[in-house]
Amino acid sequence: MLLSDTIINFYLQLQPPKKLPSGVEVLFPHAQPAVQTIIRTFFSKYYSSEKKRGLIFGINPGRLGAGITGINFTAPRQLSNNCGITHPFKESSEISAEFIYEMIDAYGGPGVFYDDWFITPVCQLGFVKQGKNVNYYDDTNLIKAVSPYIIQHIEAVLAIGFNQQHCFCIGEDKNYRFLSSLNEKYNWFQQITPLPHPRFIMQYKRKDKHQFIAQYIDALTAGR
Repeated sequence: MLLSDTIINFYLQLQPPKKLPSGVEVLFPHAQPAVQTIIRTFFSKYYSSEKKRGLIFGINPGRLGAGITGINFTAPRQLSNNCGITHPFKESSEISAEFIYEMIDAYGGPGVFYDDWFITPVCQLGFVKQGKNVNYYDDTNLIKAVSPYIIQHIEAVLAIGFNQQHCFCIGEDKNYRFLSSLNEKYNWFQQITPLPHPRFIMQYKRKDKHQFIAQYIDALTAGR
């Protein structure tokens, strides 16, 4: 079976976590037929080989990016403009996706990048509270509720067949610490390297954006 088929099956079989804390809603676009079509198109385009990719872990999908498209760090604008994939979604973007795709273009473009890497979140589905994105680690009750879900789905991702010697973690603080704590228990990876989060870069260090892109490229190239 091609890697694309295995990844598509993984995403189309996703189910949301149960018993979330009061006021927290899950982002679960994968049940929508339009999103399922995009998932099939995207992964068939970029992952139709048996080559073993490396892993890059984000946090969880946001409501303006993967919470719409189902593709990690890929908002509707990047899906059409950078990946050449038509879609029915409203043309919108998010700053994390903008940074990631500038980095991807510097790496050599989506075809080259996705031939080497698979981006997956630590938590496969995102969350919203009072209309705003919520990271899985932002709420004590939420992280307690979704930790078994996270462990189950990281192991499901690894079962697809990725390089487990060295992975990268987007987010140098809480996301990295949480993933590292799980790795100490489950020994999934020999090495985890943290990378600064695109939202932090774009909000607070935008004038140094190209230096951060170079940092990503250097790290990923060395870690291939």
